Amino acid sequence: MIFKAVGDGRPYPDHGFSSRDWAKIPPRQVRLDQLVSTKREMDLQSLLSKDSTFYGDLFPHVVQWRGELYLEDGLHRALRAALHQRQVLHARVLDLDVVDMS
Repeated sequence: MIFKAVGDGRPYPDHGFSSRDWAKIPPRQVRLDQLVSTKREMDLQSLLSKDSTFYGDLFPHVVQWRGELYLEDGLHRALRAALHQRQVLHARVLDLDVVDMS
């Protein structure tokens, strides 16, 4: 199995982070087998596209909440990493367990 689990939606509260906010979080290594996806389905054409990250962040976005790591954005990049036999990827991790959401 590639991921710890396959979810359907975001179980954590809305964090309201913009692309600019995400860019301030330094990437770190995350094991693929510790991630819970937030999407059940994906577009195969996007997975195979060489420029699928051209307009977005180069690093996937992961939200840590209640001790779990949720892959919010970057499913295609994570699957590409798995297809290349990599067990980790660099991602920006927003830790909602320590961020004050009020």
